[in-house]
Amino acid sequence: MRKGTLTVLIAGFVLAPALVIAQKTSHDFDKTANFAGFKTYAFKDGTKVGQPLIDDRIVAALEKELATKGLTKSEANPDVIVVYHVAFDKEKDISTFSSGYGGGYGPYGYGWGGGWGSTSSTTTVRDILVGTMVIDIADAKKNQIAWRGMGVKEVNTTASPEKRDKSINEAVKKILKNYPPKIKK
Repeated sequence: MRKGTLTVLIAGFVLAPALVIAQKTSHDFDKTANFAGFKTYAFKDGTKVGQPLIDDRIVAALEKELATKGLTKSEANPDVIVVYHVAFDKEKDISTFSSGYGGGYGPYGYGWGGGWGSTSSTTTVRDILVGTMVIDIADAKKNQIAWRGMGVKEVNTTASPEKRDKSINEAVKKILKNYPPKIKK
């Protein structure tokens, strides 16, 4: 019983960081939009980060991912307009970890029921920066949004330039995963 509890605790410690940094995404779209007819795009300014190096990374990631979706950049008469918005918010991250064991000799034998044991809990509170990125794809002819994707993730403010590149590319790819949408009939 003690080995099982220890295994669960170790797995919790190993998996916790992965769960904390996982990106949550969502999307919505106009069911009447002709996504098959969208072949070209142009960018318009949205709500930028305000740091040219980061904004340039976002645009490069968007260009790369839109190309994989079959879209070509064209400033003259594009089918869609692509706009991204970024916002940041500080949040509190509260984590509690328990250590030790709670087994012992209880009323049902060793390791079952109550019993004696030793556990301790540690709670930490830290401020984290959470970033939200919204990508809008608007029908240029109708002048209305055809598709919107959104991602929310903790921002690593001390990341190296290489890790920032990777993080931004992964975020854009995950947000655009469901573009074009699969329309169920």
